[in-house]
Amino acid sequence: MEKKHILLVDDHEVVRLGLKSLLEHNDKFEVVAEAGTAKEAVEMVEKYHPDVVLMDIRLPGPSGIEATEEITERWPDVRVVILTSYAEDDMLFSAIRAGASGYVLKQIGAEGLITAIEAACRGEALLDPAVTQRVFQEVRRAVKEEEAAAFANLSQQEKHVLALVSEGKTNREIAEALFLGEGTVRNYVSSILSKLGVSNRAEAAAYAVGHSLKEYLDR
Repeated sequence: MEKKHILLVDDHEVVRLGLKSLLEHNDKFEVVAEAGTAKEAVEMVEKYHPDVVLMDIRLPGPSGIEATEEITERWPDVRVVILTSYAEDDMLFSAIRAGASGYVLKQIGAEGLITAIEAACRGEALLDPAVTQRVFQEVRRAVKEEEAAAFANLSQQEKHVLALVSEGKTNREIAEALFLGEGTVRNYVSSILSKLGVSNRAEAAAYAVGHSLKEYLDR
């Protein structure tokens, strides 16, 4: 089986030596180059085109995240796994946005590191268990913000009208439920369609359900 080629990027030579020793005890990997700066990392990728880059974040000059972004843009098939001592949210999400395939902490241990590299070689993404929960929390927060923004232009009364539209209620039934005139409800429905950019009640109902309207009725 052909070995996977690895580039080690860390500004501490002792760390690189330890990683090289660890990886080359595994017959699946070969460390083809090392780098101590972001600039060197990009040069080594251009020269050796490794399968995986093990990238530290804190480097002299441009950061490992900046190097990751350049590498993943220029060589999309090269996988970058961030290997760092830092678990701060801003670094984690910056690395993900830069195109990193993995984010693991240096405390992960040999077996966990090998697993992360193997996952990257298969084109999979892997996060250290210590940061995974925070990613899910951020995703959930972003979804909530997106859902809330979906109804930002609607008044509370329009949200209540839309909720009843999504239940299949007619204008007359909505008027009775909300103690409004049928003409008023008709005007509300027209305004709702316009604000949501949909053309009919069915589309408005689907939009309301798809963005979890009922969670935002009293907001």
